[in-house]
Amino acid sequence: MRASGKGRRPVGTGALFVRTDAAGRETWYGKWRAGRRQVKRRLGLRRRPGTSAGLTRRQAETALREAITLAGARPLPEERLTFAEAATRYVDHVERVLERKPSTVQDYRSILRRHFEPFFANRALEGVTVQLASDYAAAKSAEGLSPKTVANHLRLLHALFSHAVKRGWTHTNPVAGVDRPRTSGADPDIRFLTQDEIDALISATPDDPLGNTDKALYLTAGLTGLRQGELIALRWRDIDWSAGLIRVRRSFTRGRFGSPKSRRSNRAVPMAPRVADRLATQLQASAYPGDADLVFGHPHTGGPYDASLMRKRFYRALSRAQVRRVRFHDLRHTFGTRMAAAGAPLRAIQEWMGHSNYQTTLIYADYAPDPSRGTAWAERAFGSAINAIEAPEKC
Repeated sequence: MRASGKGRRPVGTGALFVRTDAAGRETWYGKWRAGRRQVKRRLGLRRRPGTSAGLTRRQAETALREAITLAGARPLPEERLTFAEAATRYVDHVERVLERKPSTVQDYRSILRRHFEPFFANRALEGVTVQLASDYAAAKSAEGLSPKTVANHLRLLHALFSHAVKRGWTHTNPVAGVDRPRTSGADPDIRFLTQDEIDALISATPDDPLGNTDKALYLTAGLTGLRQGELIALRWRDIDWSAGLIRVRRSFTRGRFGSPKSRRSNRAVPMAPRVADRLATQLQASAYPGDADLVFGHPHTGGPYDASLMRKRFYRALSRAQVRRVRFHDLRHTFGTRMAAAGAPLRAIQEWMGHSNYQTTLIYADYAPDPSRGTAWAERAFGSAINAIEAPEKC
C-alpha cells in the first residue's frame, strides 16, 4: 500500500492510496474519519499509462469525495431510528411544518397504524431494504387492497424515506427501487343521471323542511359538479347572482371546514338559470339567509348537513323515484358528461370541476361531440348509398 499524494491534505478530505494485489493489479482506495471511526472504501482500479481502463488520479479524487459525501449521510449509531419513530416524526412534520389538511394527516396516521407499523414492526429504519418494501407491496395486494391503494401507500412510504434522507436518518430511499403496481385509472364506465332521472329524483323527494333542502342540493350537485364537502360548506356569499357563478372557496370534511381538495379546487363554476332559480327559492325560505350562513345547512340548526345522513336520504329518494342506484358523487359526473355533450371545451370542464390533472377530465371526452363528424362519414360509407354501388364486371 502506498499513499498517492504529496504533502498534507486539507482536513476532512480523507486520504487516497493504492494497493497492489498478488497479480500486480493496482487499485485506488480511500480512507477518512467519520466521527470516532475510520472508514475505508475501494474506489476502482488504477489506470495504467497508455490504457483507457480504470481511474486516473483526478477521477479517483472525485470518487473519494463522492464516497465521503455519501457516507456522511449515514446516521451515527446514537442517531439511528426505528421505522416507527421515523414515520411518526415525518407525519408530525407534514402536519406542523407543511400544514397539510387535517383529513390528509388523519389518513397518513391511519396508514401508519393499520399497515406500516404492523408490517415493519420495530425494524431499524436502515433495515428497510428494496426487497422488504417490495414484499410490503406484495403483501398488501394479497390482502385485497386495490392497485391504486397500494400505489398510494408506496407514494407515502417514498415521501417518508425522502424526508429521512434529508434529515440524515438514513442514506438511501429503498422505495425508489420498488416497481409500482399498474393501476387502471378511472373507471371508463362512469355513472351519471339523465335530465329525466334528475327530475324524477327531485319529484320523489319529500316536501318536508329537509326535503326542500335536498331538492336544491340534488339539482345544484348535478348541474354544477361540486363535491359533497364543497356543497356542505357553501355559503350564501359564495353565490354570485349577477355573474351567474358559484365560487368554491372551502370544503367540509370529517367535521371540519377547510380549504378545497387541491389548489385548482378554488374555482368559479357556471350556474345554470334553473339552479339560480332553485337557490333563490331556497334563500327566501331559509331561516339562515346571512352571507356567512350555509346554503345547504340543516333547516332547524343552520349547521352543516351530516354527510352520512345526506347520502342515506339520497339513496331513499332514488328508490322512491325508481331510478337506478348511483353514488352521490355520480351527480358530479352528471355535470361533467352533460357539459361535454354540450360541446364545452375539456380544458374549461377541468377548471369548473377543479381537476388537478387533465387526464382525469378526459373521462368525459367520449361524451363530447365528434369533431371528425364520424357519424356522417359512416353514413356516407355504409348507409343506403352502398346499395347503389354496382358490382364489378367479371373478366
